[in-house]
Amino acid sequence: MTDADLDSAAVTAQRAKPPNPLRDRPFRWFFVGRAASLFGGSMTSVALAFAVLQRTSDPRWLGYVVAAQMTPMIALLILGGGLADRYRRDRLLRLANLSAGVTQAFVAFVVLSGANLWLLLPASVLNGVADAFTTPALRGIVPELVAPEAIQRANSMLASTRNAAKVLGPSLAGVLAAGIGGGWGIACDAAGFLVSAACLTQVRLPARPSGTSRRLPAELREGWQYFRKLPWVWSLTATFAVFNLIQVGSWQVLGPSIVKHTTGAAGWGAANSAKAVGLLLLSLVMLRLTVRRPLVVAMAAAALSGLPLVLLGLHAGVVPLAAATFTAGAGSAVCGILWDSTLQTGIPKELISRVTAYDDFGAYIAIPVGQLSVIPLATAFGAGRVAVVGGITLTVLTLLPLLVPSVRGRQLAPGS
Repeated sequence: MTDADLDSAAVTAQRAKPPNPLRDRPFRWFFVGRAASLFGGSMTSVALAFAVLQRTSDPRWLGYVVAAQMTPMIALLILGGGLADRYRRDRLLRLANLSAGVTQAFVAFVVLSGANLWLLLPASVLNGVADAFTTPALRGIVPELVAPEAIQRANSMLASTRNAAKVLGPSLAGVLAAGIGGGWGIACDAAGFLVSAACLTQVRLPARPSGTSRRLPAELREGWQYFRKLPWVWSLTATFAVFNLIQVGSWQVLGPSIVKHTTGAAGWGAANSAKAVGLLLLSLVMLRLTVRRPLVVAMAAAALSGLPLVLLGLHAGVVPLAAATFTAGAGSAVCGILWDSTLQTGIPKELISRVTAYDDFGAYIAIPVGQLSVIPLATAFGAGRVAVVGGITLTVLTLLPLLVPSVRGRQLAPGS
């Protein structure tokens, strides 16, 4: 790759219309099922929060339920990646969606019937287990459903649907919770998973080659060894680990306490809504763009996420904060689409779920550290200062992987 290549525009609009993945019947059914589960799932966080708080005045209950789902998801993620590479991903997703539909239906029953809240904990654990097997299979199935040249557009379609759900789902869940109870939003989530499982019956992937004598631990080691030998993968995974540690703790935990004395709850809601709109709009824009240097663009876009933290710490008003979150949301959409597409075109299909499981595990594992440490840091150094330093650190951090030659030179093409 010459310097002239790297200095040229990274993103160019395609003159010819990009391939349409929806013309492929398997992807079309997968897309419909995924849309159903995404719209149902987007309602759950709001619906569950209202449902739990309507039953008890102790907010710790919501933390218990969320932790009961998150813990097994992280703990079993690598195992899920191994199984997704070992067995047919369509069958794993069908089973996982069916299981999630049943357990969410049980959660809805507990909430609507007034049963003991302790029953939510084992149901949440089962949902976390389903998530652990769903996530790696989802990361690996797209290359099996569409041609390599259609992967970025397929991911853009899926991201657009996911981000549209983030805009519409919480509002609908709030209306349902206020009108007829939060349990009905969770029931919609259960229905979405069941519809997804039904749609996946129309997706039939080829059977995996049989005859391998290797056991699952050996295959997991193979995935780890492949992950380790790709600097363009592990360097970004390490970056995302620290990124999430800073961003989740500073924004989700520290943010509400800062805006309580500045923009207030209404301003906080406006800022988060602006981010969702940025996510949605750029997901749609990416349907029409092709990217020459995906990881250069991805990390430059991710660096925009530091701006809202800086403005938050400086006690900026609603308008500049919302503008910053819109920009950060747009950057997050670009980064997510390009990262998924680069992994799916650059890693063999038989290894993709194991490699991405290590990627997800590394990216998620530090989140609880950030959530637990940000308040003590804010107490010691001041909330505003922690937010500003966190935002600046986040921006610098996301640009560091661009020093790695394989990150700068990566292209959206198998074997590039």
